[in-house]
Amino acid sequence: MKKRPPLPKHLNRHRYHTLLIRLQIELVKLQRSVIERGQRILIIVEGRDAAGKDSTIKSIVEHLSPRDTRVVALGPPSNRERCSWYFQRHVSHLPAAGEIVLFNRSWYNRAGVERVMSFCTKEETEEFLETVPAFEAMIERAGITLLKYYLESWPRLFGQRPAGFKWIPAGLC
Repeated sequence: MKKRPPLPKHLNRHRYHTLLIRLQIELVKLQRSVIERGQRILIIVEGRDAAGKDSTIKSIVEHLSPRDTRVVALGPPSNRERCSWYFQRHVSHLPAAGEIVLFNRSWYNRAGVERVMSFCTKEETEEFLETVPAFEAMIERAGITLLKYYLESWPRLFGQRPAGFKWIPAGLC
């Protein structure tokens, strides 16, 4: 069984679960509103390995309707995708009316993982950095609400938090 991270001293397990349930109820209300209004929401969850992306996404979607919620976790690009416009592989996963879509990692892999792992060139990374603001502006002009979250979890990685940093358990992000 996976070991749970320690909670801050002011937040015991009972309080954590009480807050989590209240937040999940609010997410269900949000989803109902999104469906009724035909809104489109795209949530990007980024972060280092072991930062809690999967558990955060699981907590978000746990009580949402699976017909109106999707989680997208794209693998490495195929040969065909490597020869296409970089953002093309993501466009088909954008939300339709009344839908919430969560990306477990996203196009930001181009500037991070792909560059570090030599899956793209320096020029391709620079091109990405120049074009991503315009791509995201197009998404928003199309009526999609774009929310981006970056998770970091120093306590899990190093056993303590750096001075001056506060830690919120990933499930409450």
